[in-house]
This record gives sequence, structure tokens and C-alpha cells, in this order.
Amino acid sequence: MDIGSNAIDLKQRGYFRVFNPLVNDLSVRRAILLMGPRRVGKTVLIHHVIQNLLADGVSPANICYLSVDHPIYNGLSLQDLLNLYVDASGTDALKQQLFVFFDEIQYLKYWEVHLKILVDQYPNIRFIASGSAAAALRLKSTESGAGRFTDFLLPPLTFHEYLELLEVDDLVEKSDVGWIKFNTPNIDKLNEYFLSYLNFGGYPEVIFSKTIQTDPGRFIKSDIIDRVLLRDLPSLYGIQDIQELNYLFTTLAFNTANEVSLETLSKNSGVAKNTIKRYIEYLEAAFLIKVVHRIDRNAKQFKRRNFFKVYLTNPSMWSALFETISPDGKEIGALAETGIFSQTFHSPAQRHYARWQNGEVDIVGLGSTQKPQWAVEVKWSDQFFKNPSKLKSLLNFCAHHKMKRVYVTSRTKQGKIDYKGFDIRFVPASLYCWIIGHNIVASAAKRANIIVEPETW
Repeated sequence: MDIGSNAIDLKQRGYFRVFNPLVNDLSVRRAILLMGPRRVGKTVLIHHVIQNLLADGVSPANICYLSVDHPIYNGLSLQDLLNLYVDASGTDALKQQLFVFFDEIQYLKYWEVHLKILVDQYPNIRFIASGSAAAALRLKSTESGAGRFTDFLLPPLTFHEYLELLEVDDLVEKSDVGWIKFNTPNIDKLNEYFLSYLNFGGYPEVIFSKTIQTDPGRFIKSDIIDRVLLRDLPSLYGIQDIQELNYLFTTLAFNTANEVSLETLSKNSGVAKNTIKRYIEYLEAAFLIKVVHRIDRNAKQFKRRNFFKVYLTNPSMWSALFETISPDGKEIGALAETGIFSQTFHSPAQRHYARWQNGEVDIVGLGSTQKPQWAVEVKWSDQFFKNPSKLKSLLNFCAHHKMKRVYVTSRTKQGKIDYKGFDIRFVPASLYCWIIGHNIVASAAKRANIIVEPETW
């Protein structure tokens, strides 16, 4: 198989170090589903994996790559496609170790059932399928792939990967301070890159193109967001009123990191609450947004989830839809929080936000017993480092749950402060964002269960 020079020329994402071993671990007989938003590099990641297989001595004839959304394959099943490959390559599907890649598989009807059958029938074939939309939702709503699929979510670029691809390796270094593993020798420069990341950093193509950065709406909105809203979701779910869906997404995007309610959304749009709930599920399945549910001061979840926060899965969508943000703009706080949360939206660890009368905490991690294990207040300001008494809600919540260690992000300040029995740990938001992205890849490369908490700082 000739994969061309593009994959060789393009740099590998950090997630290659996690995904490639999964493909090569043939001890587990499952198909791998590579999911993620449009244009985050799924196809390039597949090409890098194929390149690595070839380098390891796998015969080109034993590797098949098919882009399933190509019109030439309309009406063909996965079995039909496999038969065409086997006939063309002269390989033995039952006896030889083969690697078969189905790119953009969601456009094939009943792909879950077909793929499960192939996994059962061909134990020597490693099947890898990718999809930009619907895969996550359909995996949850069907048992077709139970025990046969391993899903892998490729998120937009993390801040760590962003700097790695730009070959900026001198802004974060190992720390000699006991409570934090990394430090920055130049917080002002790191913040400059962080701001650029929030505006342009989620998509690999954008970070290397000054042309796209001068008009992000043309690329991100037209080529990515509009394709999902105008083509993917309507074709996959039979949505008739595209204008309704577009209005809802724009409203949610504008309010990223802020609490919204079904009641308010329904009242302002004139759309029934059940329809809005369904649209939000579709937008989540397409990896455009992530819903975070609310808990109260006692860490109890609400039976009727009418209030929730919605985060863009990629903060640079905001600048494409509205305008680029500045370090002192009024939107920077919400976008910094969105950037931090977007590093972890694909992690299985439970994250909520807490809100009660006269109080709120931005991020709360619940343990297996549904009790708070840690809490983070996301700020883009140094005033709380100077005056921790202003952190009333965070300290109130932590005192209620007997949590002595609390975490707060800042604009530039870093350090520990002992305040009224609390160990308050301040880290610049940009550094915290980098650390989360680094730790997720590092820990995932060592173990399948990804859990990244502030304690791993």
C-alpha cells in the first residue's frame, strides 16, 4: 500500500503514542473505533499508524485503507468491501494477519452490525474504523458492538500538543518544587501562546496557516461547523429545521462555560424542550459541545437536569463564530475555562460544576462513591492570589466536604498559600492547561484507564 508522502511530512500528534500501541496489541480481538470531530487529524493519525506498520515489516498487501464516504462505495456493505480488497491483494482473510482501515464509517447504514459480524468471522484481521459524528451516540444506544469494539476518542489539539507541533519546548520544564511537577520560566510568553491556542489552536491545519488565522471563520465555520450542522447531522438524524439547530448551537457556543437552562432556551427560541434536548444530544454526538451537569452544595445531582453548562469542545470555534479574543477582553475568562475543560472532555472521569444559592465552583471531580475528591476554581486573574478571602464559594464548598486542599488557576501567579486551614494551590491557567494535556497522554500511554486529577500536577 502506498500512503503517499503527506503522512510522512506531517508531524505526529501526541495521541499517536497512545493509539498506535492499541492497534498493534493483537491479543485483544476487537475492532477499534477512532472517533472525533472533523479536521482534528483522524485520517492523518491512521496514515501514521500505517506508516509505522510498514516500517515494522508488515507487507503492503496486508494493509487496506478505504474511505467509506466515497460515492464509489455507495450500496456496498463492509463484507463487499473486504471481498474486493482480498481479491485485489490475493491475501487470505482467514489465515493471514491483515489490517483493514474503514475511514468515515458512519455513512454506511448499520455499520455496527456489519462490523461486529466481521470481527467474529475473521479473527486474524485487525479492523480499525473512524468516524467524525454519531459514533459515540450510537455506541451508547445499541448493544451491537458489546465486547467487540474498543472506542478511542481523538480530541482537538491539546495545548501540550499545540506547543509540541510548533516545536516550542522551552516554555515548560520539570519543576524542583515538591507539589507541582512542571513550571514555566516565562509565564508571559506561555500566556501569549495560550491566547493563540484559544483563538486558533484546536485544528492542526490552522496552527501552521497565517492565511486561515486571518479569517478563521472561513475555515473553521464554513469547512467544519457548517458541514456538521448542514450536512452531517441532518443526514444522520433526519433533521428538517436546520435553522433551528444552527440557532441553538450558536446560542450555546456564545454561552460556553456559562450555565444555561432548558426553560430559557425553549422560551427564547420557541422550540419545545424535548426537541432542544434531542438537538443537544446530536451536537454532543458530533463532538461540537460537551454538557456538564450541575450538583448542589451537598454534591447531590438534580433529578431533573434542567440546568447545565455547555462547553465548546474546541475553544477556537468561538473566535471563528464571533471574534478573536484578547488577553483583557471580557470573554477571556470563559474561554480560558473552556480551553482547560476541553483538555479533558474525552476522559471518563466524572466532572461536574457545583451551584447553590449565592455560590458556585467551576469544576468538581466526584469519586466512585459520588463524593467530591477535588475542586478547581478557574480564574484569569491574580487578585485571588493576593486576597484568597474572595474565594468564598470554593472554600465554603471544600469546608463542607472536609477538603483541605483546593486549586485555583490564575493569570500569572503560582504558589501555595495557607489560609484558615486550607492549602490553596495557585497555578497559571496556561500552565495548568498544558499539564492536563501532557498528563492525559502520558498516563494513557501507560494504562488504558485515563484518570487525570489535579493531584498529578
